Amino acid sequence: MTDTRAHFGRLLALAWLLLPAASGPALAADEPATTEAAAPAAAPAEAKPAEAAPVSYSKKGADTCLTCHDDNPVVMAIFNTKHGQPHDARSPFGKGQLQCEACHGPGGKHTGKIKKGDTRPPMIRFGRDSAAPVAVQNGVCLACHEKSLSAEWHAGPHAANDVTCASCHDLHATKDPVLSARTQDEVCYTCHVTKRAEFLRPYAHPLKQGKVACSDCHQPHGTSAASQLVKSSVNQTCYQCHAEKRGPFLWEHAPVAEDCAICHSPHGSSNPGMLKSRGPLLCQSCHSQQGHPSFAYGPSNLPGGSGPTVSTLALGNCMNCHSQVHGSNHPSGSTLTR
Repeated sequence: MTDTRAHFGRLLALAWLLLPAASGPALAADEPATTEAAAPAAAPAEAKPAEAAPVSYSKKGADTCLTCHDDNPVVMAIFNTKHGQPHDARSPFGKGQLQCEACHGPGGKHTGKIKKGDTRPPMIRFGRDSAAPVAVQNGVCLACHEKSLSAEWHAGPHAANDVTCASCHDLHATKDPVLSARTQDEVCYTCHVTKRAEFLRPYAHPLKQGKVACSDCHQPHGTSAASQLVKSSVNQTCYQCHAEKRGPFLWEHAPVAEDCAICHSPHGSSNPGMLKSRGPLLCQSCHSQQGHPSFAYGPSNLPGGSGPTVSTLALGNCMNCHSQVHGSNHPSGSTLTR
């Protein structure tokens, strides 16, 4: 099966490289264009199919490529990666493999002699600025790596937005930046620029310290969960680190059990605890003051009086009293105070 996928990826690459050769001949400069239909010429007994241009590889493989590209440190770094290991049969540089041409396509015409003024036939380049279509670039990678991807890759937002594998991965780098927790965020920020600003807020997950990576919460290769979360829901994703908030609790706080993001901004906040707003404003977005000691009552215990109150604003925060805001197992903890 792996050989079949690899063969398909190479066929896709070859089709793109041979696309210019398959187009028909251009109209001669001195040939007049007519508006009337020409008389049909005598058709041959049997139409011959167009012959495909011959495919040829370079004579010496990578040695041919390095005669021109050996002064490029980015190119030479491939030999410090898994793709450049000659002792691994799965590597493009393994025994019997096609080396550089396993990914970049056949280089026979690219390395051959060309007439003065002609353009050298291209090889497949990878990245955002490549002329090769996304399907061609990703087809080469998927020929070997499709098994390692999640089943939802083809239905995920990255595939739907024509993101190439090389937009995130640097195969020639000794250590691929997207695979390291300390450098992964900068790769993601190239597209998700607003998240950089959120993580620079005073209270945020330690992403810039390298203790947490984007892929700890999100699955870039696709998943059936919302926002490409690694788990089925926001709460299940948060519980990977915050297991003490999972419960079950005798007295539950409904928004906590529903969705952590109701109160918290997961990418960063200006409020302690990554809260969306400070208490009591956050709490009072759901809870009315009426019936609470902070609400003013008159002599007949009717609301709206001018009697003394214990203001939550004076106390500073609802959680000064309701400290077990995530839930309580105390028999008298129905108000989450203990």
